[in-house]
Amino acid sequence: MPLLFDIERPGSTSEMGAPNCVTIGFINNMPDAALKATERQFVELLRASTGNGMVRLLLFSIPEVPRSDEALADMAGRYRDISELWDTHVDGLIVTGNEPRSQDLKDEPYWNALGQVIDWAREHSASTIWSCLAAHAAVLRTDGIERQLLSEKCSGVFACDVTGQHPLTRGVATPMHIPHSRLNDLPELALKSCGYRILSRSAVAGVDMFVKQERTFDVFFQGHPEYEADSLLREYRRDIGRYLRRERDDYPHAPQGYFDEAAATSAHAFRQRALADRDSELIKAFPIRELEGRLDSSWRGAAVAIYENWFDYLKERKAERQTPIAPRRRAWRDRRSRRAHTAP
Repeated sequence: MPLLFDIERPGSTSEMGAPNCVTIGFINNMPDAALKATERQFVELLRASTGNGMVRLLLFSIPEVPRSDEALADMAGRYRDISELWDTHVDGLIVTGNEPRSQDLKDEPYWNALGQVIDWAREHSASTIWSCLAAHAAVLRTDGIERQLLSEKCSGVFACDVTGQHPLTRGVATPMHIPHSRLNDLPELALKSCGYRILSRSAVAGVDMFVKQERTFDVFFQGHPEYEADSLLREYRRDIGRYLRRERDDYPHAPQGYFDEAAATSAHAFRQRALADRDSELIKAFPIRELEGRLDSSWRGAAVAIYENWFDYLKERKAERQTPIAPRRRAWRDRRSRRAHTAP
């Protein structure tokens, strides 16, 4: 069947309820500078992960997330107000993070609205993917788990070991290398004590992916498997620009495990120039083209495999709901586990 990505305003109820169509809601909370890139990253990852499946992708925005007039104009006609989600059926939901402005998430301007999303998703979505800050918000809202401020930003591509077998990580080679970019962390012991299962972790970056199965199946990422090859590079350049404009005191560390030797040498040389001549105009000389040519998204295969498994779960849950009389198939979790055990 054809692959359908509908990122315009949704059509009729009959189209959304078609048996061969999985409806995914996408709530993009990223700031203006990363809004389009984040939308593109998730769209392309879903496109690569759904094979011959049919997806209807509905875009939503939270008005309390600060936006410029230009961004609002670009979103108009494509993004629906979050209030429209409450009366919309979705099979799955993806909620992005945002760049933190406050250490206490409850002080963020969009906290109350995001809290409504968290509460609604637990009742109405078969499964939700919570990305980075959204993952921190969801565990805080649901179980009172507080994120912890790191001594320095966790930025880089980290080797993450898969911890045991789970349907979501079926077909994923270990260790998988996943980008992380965050200022805060969730303590593993606190997550485990509240019933979360850790699926992958890094010896350096800590918890990577974790899940919880209650009324719905919640998937949490502290990392960013959706990132493109140059996403960390552009964040690094942004942070350098902030240093040069004296919006931050310290020069940012280069992302770990990201640059090859030649790229690292080039990045270090620019750092020396910036430290010697802290001029905002110097950012124009940042060797972004040179560095871009030496990057590789080594995490792409793992990201696609994880999202393929998630999409399978959504399809099976939808099939179960639409087959009330015939005996339902065994639970996705049990069946996938058995297949994993018997795979050659």
